[in-house]
Amino acid sequence: MTLRAAILDIDGTLIDTNDGHAHAWVDALREFGREVAFGEVRPLIGMGGDKVMPRLTGGLDEASDEGKRIKARRGEIFQERYLPSCRPFPQARELLERMRGGGLTLVVATSASKDDMKALLEKIGVADLIEARTSASDAEESKPDPDIIHAALDSAGVSAAEAVMLGDTPYDVEAAGRAGVPTIALRCGGWWKDDDFRDAAEIYDDPAELLARYEGSLLGTAGG
Repeated sequence: MTLRAAILDIDGTLIDTNDGHAHAWVDALREFGREVAFGEVRPLIGMGGDKVMPRLTGGLDEASDEGKRIKARRGEIFQERYLPSCRPFPQARELLERMRGGGLTLVVATSASKDDMKALLEKIGVADLIEARTSASDAEESKPDPDIIHAALDSAGVSAAEAVMLGDTPYDVEAAGRAGVPTIALRCGGWWKDDDFRDAAEIYDDPAELLARYEGSLLGTAGG
């Protein structure tokens, strides 16, 4: 079938935020008397907070009173301390413009909150290019479960066979794969070993490399 839509992750895919998110987790948990190391948090970035929090706290539920307070504080810390210094990856907007120009519907599928998603899209400068958005609130289970991918497909009005995922973590690849969607993986989120993306359809360093090799990629098969 003709490729009609691209499902986009944001963090680590279009903007260099993964380290910032990890630091925000460390800072927020410390304020609540819970010490975790950056190196313990960093490999979990890309999963939803509902999965990250129990792993870092010995089972604390994100929906609990304390979990909700930590979640809210983590979001505040990220936006106040770390987002201002985060930068979009080179040619991220140009890549999305090329995708739109090729007839693809662009839909965001992120485990981030709606507030974080809005701030990130504004920071990258691509909010005007996105036709549909799905966030953590649109999925019962976060990545690597496929719920957010299914929500994105529904939002775009396409089947799995008509879509491709653009992501930067093994969790993106797994979530998309479980929904029947192939993934173009980008190493710029911090996973540099190709074995981390062994189930991805294609692998590139970053948006700039994908744009440079656009015609030979899955994106080049879009038919409008």
